[in-house]
Amino acid sequence: MKKLENDLFLRAARKEAVDRIPVWYMRQAGRSQPEYRKLKEKYSLFEITHQPELCAYVTRLPVEQYGVDAAILYKDIMTPLPGMGVDVEIKSGIGPVIANPIRTGQDIERLALFQADEHVPYVLDTIRLLTEEQLRVPLIGFAGAPFTLASYMIEGGPSKSYHQTKAFMYTHEAEWHMLMQKLAVMTADYLLAQIKAGASAVQIFDSWVGALSAADYRTYIKPAIMQIVATVKKASPMTPVIMQAVGATHLLAEWQDLGVDVVGVDWRMSIADARARAGGMALQGNLDPSLLLAREKCLTQAELILAEGTQEPGFIFNLGHGVFPEVSPAMLKELTAFVHAQSEILLRGGDK
Repeated sequence: MKKLENDLFLRAARKEAVDRIPVWYMRQAGRSQPEYRKLKEKYSLFEITHQPELCAYVTRLPVEQYGVDAAILYKDIMTPLPGMGVDVEIKSGIGPVIANPIRTGQDIERLALFQADEHVPYVLDTIRLLTEEQLRVPLIGFAGAPFTLASYMIEGGPSKSYHQTKAFMYTHEAEWHMLMQKLAVMTADYLLAQIKAGASAVQIFDSWVGALSAADYRTYIKPAIMQIVATVKKASPMTPVIMQAVGATHLLAEWQDLGVDVVGVDWRMSIADARARAGGMALQGNLDPSLLLAREKCLTQAELILAEGTQEPGFIFNLGHGVFPEVSPAMLKELTAFVHAQSEILLRGGDK
């Protein structure tokens, strides 16, 4: 692995002192970048991720363009599912569509054992290419969390209500826990393979778990997450693990004993309130991505976030969700420079 020239992100994740707040953005790779859009005229998402040189290019581009302090591996949360026998296709304008959705316990029993080296060698090759030759900042690997993956696998595609997923969870509890167990084993193995290939940190991304109550999370989801984190931490104790969800600030108390290092929060809760409820974990967040279309308000809100984030060690500036296609790359570059400069002033005690 190449020696890192900038380890701010890792130091903040470990709650160590930093001289400026590190910045990265969820979905910073692709989507809003013209270079990426040009690639998408020729290649699908799956085609890009299957070609390490192309995938590495998309992953490192925002680091070079925006000056962010970490790279996030470009891929989709669906990437490991075909290895388990899930027939998934990413359809333009729709998202992941699954041709063989789960309907019975037999469907779950048929899911194959995921083997990273066999099923996603291209992902590991991309990581090695980035960390051994191209990046000088940490690379974050990631995986979709069991509830979010299960919601696609049961619904057959995107959902706004997750009615079928919840109904299956409530009425087929034994089968649900079997599915969670299989996805937990896959997710832990997948994250560890990314770490072994060179990822400096990993993020568990639970896009849709905010749809559940804290009580349901505790019963139906939390055991699987704790298993994933415990497995990763046992094998790689020094690798920071991030828990990131959307619309899930009501679950902060449940995350306190997961064993993760960092929790992501969105704009629905202030950094000060989140810190009071996060049980000492580092925080990541929490700008509303919509503000990226409103420059003055964006910078004003970023300043407020930094005022709270710099009160204690352990803060990483990010969005509460991901970059979307309408965002200007120039805005992301300006915001990154603003966060760096403003946080340096705040961390020095306000002297200019």
